[in-house]
Amino acid sequence: MPKLKTKSGVKKRFKMTATGKLKHGVAGKRHRLISHNGKYIRQNRGTSVLSDADTATVKAWAPYGLR
Repeated sequence: MPKLKTKSGVKKRFKMTATGKLKHGVAGKRHRLISHNGKYIRQNRGTSVLSDADTATVKAWAPYGLR
């Protein structure tokens, strides 16, 4: 069997935690922030953990794990 390739977008957008969960940046923080209130901006600061349903899909795109 040949080696499987990792999707290049997954390498850039996700990191794996020590327990095997996936961290990702929160969407909606690049532009048009004047129309969002302060609570929205504060709550979406930093990173968050991907849901279990989506984690299986993303791990299939990175067959040998993420650093």
